[in-house]
Amino acid sequence: MNTIHLLSFLGGQEMIVLLVLVLLLFGGKKIPELMRGLGRGVREFQDAKNNVGNEIRKGMNEEPKDNKE
Repeated sequence: MNTIHLLSFLGGQEMIVLLVLVLLLFGGKKIPELMRGLGRGVREFQDAKNNVGNEIRKGMNEEPKDNKE
């Protein structure tokens, strides 16, 4: 909650300063690699989320098993 609240105060000038700092820290050649890695991470997270949702739906549609001995 505090992080979201903190990010809500960022204006245009603050964003530009942050972008310049990132450019200085990582350099122009590293930024595309970082963004690719971030994209892969987001894609893997979405795939995992979808797989869990599918497993839950599949489990809800299965017939209950009787454990009679």
